[in-house]
Amino acid sequence: MFISVFQEKWKDLPKILQKRYSNRAYSDDIVTVDGKLDVYCSWLIRLLKPFLKIFNVLVPYQGKNIPVSVSFVSKSDSEILYFNRTFSFPDKKPYRFYSRMVRLKGDDVIEFMRFNIGWRMRCFYDGKKVVLQHRGYVWKFFGLLIPLPINLLIGKGYAEEEAISDNEFRMYFEIRHRLFGKVYGYGGNFTIKEQEI
Repeated sequence: MFISVFQEKWKDLPKILQKRYSNRAYSDDIVTVDGKLDVYCSWLIRLLKPFLKIFNVLVPYQGKNIPVSVSFVSKSDSEILYFNRTFSFPDKKPYRFYSRMVRLKGDDVIEFMRFNIGWRMRCFYDGKKVVLQHRGYVWKFFGLLIPLPINLLIGKGYAEEEAISDNEFRMYFEIRHRLFGKVYGYGGNFTIKEQEI
């Protein structure tokens, strides 16, 4: 899938990022990465915790050096890429967060969560890191993409991933509100645990 997203920039991606983004559409590819993240939740996100759990859109806890495993899964009958995340907070049951990513055209992609709520973004390689740049939130309803003004409530998303070595990459994600600043975020390092291509 991501070869068509990055297009001519694919060959410029560092080796570790090529592995991380190696899932192909219409395949049985699986890439699993393990790492540890520092997770931050502001008062606003903690206030919205019940809704976050219902919609399964963000991890509603915070902590340092939280073990996280993410499996990127392709299916032979689809071009969709599935994200299966497991956050292992101490003294809590593992928190599982599922989403799926689809490419619209070019570098325009949407990550859908439960109830077809999606984060639309531009995905590109800037020569140093992969950047996921906010393009809004949407609701997919009978094939239509309806814009949602969620950014007025929680803010705009941003993410990046950068190679550290041939075996490790750094990732960072945040949601920043124009009035309240950073309201949510996590960041840390990952290694490839398994790659079935």
